[in-house]
Amino acid sequence: MSKSLAVEQFELGVCYYPEQWPESLWADDYRRMRELGFTVVRMGEFAWNFFEPEEGQFTFDVFDRAIDLAHEHGLKVILGTPTATPPAWLTHKHPEVLNVTLEGVQHQHGLRRHYNYSSPVYRDYCAKITEAMARHYANHPGVAGWQIDNEINCESNVFYSPADHAAFRSWLRERYGTLEELNRAWGTVFWNQSYSDWEQVHLPRPTPADSPNPHQALDEKRFISDNAISFLRVQVEIVRKLAPNQPITTNGLFGHLDSHAMTDELLDFFSYDSYPNFATLWNDADRDDPLLDRKWSNNLAKVRSISPNFCVMEQQSGPGGWVNRMAQPSPKPGQMRLWTYQSVAHGADMLLYFRWRTASFGTEIYWHGINDYHNQPNRRVAEAQTIGREWGRIGKAVAGSRYAADVAIVRDYDNEWDGELDAWHGPLTGESEYGWSKSLQLNHIPYDYLYMRGNTGLDELARYQALIYPHPAIMSEETAELLKKYVAGGGKLIFGARTGYKDTRGHCRMMPFPGPVAELCGVTVEDFTLIPGGGAAPNIRWVGGGEERGAAAVKFNDILRPMDESVETLAVYDGDYYAGKPALTRASYGGGEAYYYGAAFTREVADALVRRLGLKPATAGWAELPSEVEIAIREKGNRRFAFLLNYSGRPVSARLLRETDDLLAGERLAAGDLTIEPYGVKVLSLD
Repeated sequence: MSKSLAVEQFELGVCYYPEQWPESLWADDYRRMRELGFTVVRMGEFAWNFFEPEEGQFTFDVFDRAIDLAHEHGLKVILGTPTATPPAWLTHKHPEVLNVTLEGVQHQHGLRRHYNYSSPVYRDYCAKITEAMARHYANHPGVAGWQIDNEINCESNVFYSPADHAAFRSWLRERYGTLEELNRAWGTVFWNQSYSDWEQVHLPRPTPADSPNPHQALDEKRFISDNAISFLRVQVEIVRKLAPNQPITTNGLFGHLDSHAMTDELLDFFSYDSYPNFATLWNDADRDDPLLDRKWSNNLAKVRSISPNFCVMEQQSGPGGWVNRMAQPSPKPGQMRLWTYQSVAHGADMLLYFRWRTASFGTEIYWHGINDYHNQPNRRVAEAQTIGREWGRIGKAVAGSRYAADVAIVRDYDNEWDGELDAWHGPLTGESEYGWSKSLQLNHIPYDYLYMRGNTGLDELARYQALIYPHPAIMSEETAELLKKYVAGGGKLIFGARTGYKDTRGHCRMMPFPGPVAELCGVTVEDFTLIPGGGAAPNIRWVGGGEERGAAAVKFNDILRPMDESVETLAVYDGDYYAGKPALTRASYGGGEAYYYGAAFTREVADALVRRLGLKPATAGWAELPSEVEIAIREKGNRRFAFLLNYSGRPVSARLLRETDDLLAGERLAAGDLTIEPYGVKVLSLD
């Protein structure tokens, strides 16, 4: 069961750093926060020196005054444990707590997140500072909850200190028991890599051609995730014991971390940091009609799979950038409000902007907050005031409602981590998830992400009309059986190339592809080829023609062979030596259908499958929307709320097919044309 944020009223707030500002500013800052409708602030996550200026000497006077004053102004405080930035006195005395690169170079004090999770010394210091803070603030009426550390696995998600190598060995001993089992799992007879003593075993280290043992590399990622969760557990157990009435979360969605397991085992709910303007740096501008900041809805869908209702601990409010990297333009007028509602539409019930005021010193002097350095009114403050006013009106009604979707894209951590090294399946997933997310968004079909895990049950799958599992190269027999039950019960399941050819160790199966789901799909892979980077991919040709146009079969091609005549070939390859061979098939299985596509999914292929699967837009029967507008539906009891988000910089026209209520404007809308302003938002009641 997923853990969710539970609030009766939508909470709006901001990240605040009292240690960075003269105390004479605090009262005015808090007053203006309340005027904007803010009810919560986060603080403390980078302030270890203020709580423990010297080893073992704990002081709380600065934050006592800051928290007391916030409480007097009616602000709740989420307090961060400050372990993301260890103090210089600690790293100087104990350099073994610092992280080390793959090449063996030790990070030095500075920046943040320069420590490792494995050092017993660092864990001990983290436990002490957490215990001191939890004891002091457990009963403070102004402290509403805790954020443990900050952005786990940000900056670096690999660790190679001596303590990490030692911890990895211990983790492997527990997982495999004996060296014989380890050697078997890692296939160490290949290239004479077998180990005869545990001291010979390490995390991946530099190798010729930068190519580690792939099974060792997969276990490395599993270990890093388990180790990060173990590191957090030290702090969480202390806070749970000393402050049992204050909820616990942590923030960020980063690599090499099973955020689902972390939340299930440790947290009350998950928090995300949403920065849609990163699209200006790492975007899809080379594609036709790029998603850009709209792509963050895809990220938020992944967050929602962890906590259906969650907190956005850091919501972008201004242009971002460090002194030397990540330089971004300013959000255009309206975009801050648009991005806020983007997060809320996808399940956020608490949202804090980053940050209250732009830092005037340090690395992030160009990571702008709501207020500029000068503290004078600006358009971001005005937008925040509008949002606060709107959520004061409708926040109670919407809080606790859940995002509604009949379709899910399926993921799992093993394939995500294995695909980082494996160029034969890893690059396919990003391409296919982009193609499907774009198709579903532009066709106004809300979708979830569903992560396949060891405890995933049939009931979780059966909620969906269709599941898209693009490229599960690693697939256990247990997962295959679960998927068969889903399809037999009436579900529709879509696979892509490279499905099922590896076991959970990452070994290739000695059986025809797609391995344990060959019977379900009714096909075997007769032949296959990788499409080299920059190489021309063949098109597919739809059998029977009709309205479907040809589309490129990109990245990889599985050439399929149906097992019998009951398996329908929907499309064939239209080029290369396998022209005319099946590229897309459909097989009946029990009460449902299994589709297999032998390439990575583009938007064009996904669009065609949307039509063939009979997937309907969420607006069916009550509205018609242009492609520039995203639709999201949140439901609570018998109430349904429709969020319409215009990502374009121009006004667009939608059409309402019946009367409805505009909750933000507080007016009844007649059927007919509805104009949505540039970067505009509508929240409609569908009662």
